[in-house]
Amino acid sequence: MTDDQSKSIEKQPKNNPTPHSQAPSKGLPAQKSAQAGTTASSTVAKANTKTTNTPEPQIKKVDIAIAGVTYPIFCPVHEQEELLSAVSYINNYALDLKREAPSLSQESILVLCCLNLYEKIHANQRSDEDRLQHEKQSQALLNKIMKDAHSIL
Repeated sequence: MTDDQSKSIEKQPKNNPTPHSQAPSKGLPAQKSAQAGTTASSTVAKANTKTTNTPEPQIKKVDIAIAGVTYPIFCPVHEQEELLSAVSYINNYALDLKREAPSLSQESILVLCCLNLYEKIHANQRSDEDRLQHEKQSQALLNKIMKDAHSIL
């Protein structure tokens, strides 16, 4: 997801001539220029154009609304569903904040949303780290039990 329009513009192929192609000289018909050797470079330029025209991800402008304010977002088509899911979550949280504190500005609401999301992300990271630590401890304990069991047998 991105709201940077310049990225979508950068991905579009440019219609500038390639440095190898030559425009016909002033006063000379195109045939004479072609006879002068530009046919080969034009063919190379056309071949290069065909190989560089790889399909880029399609970017779509999506208008999203958070707490009553609409924002234009440029999003790859394949990420649109995820964007709308995120907007739904953030909008619900922002509307709850707005109901609890109607005097908050839109900027303050969004800052609080960001802080809340960071807190949730950080809590998930800690939870994952704790889970990994418990798995290591469990594996070590299981290995010790198996080693003791083998030594008894």
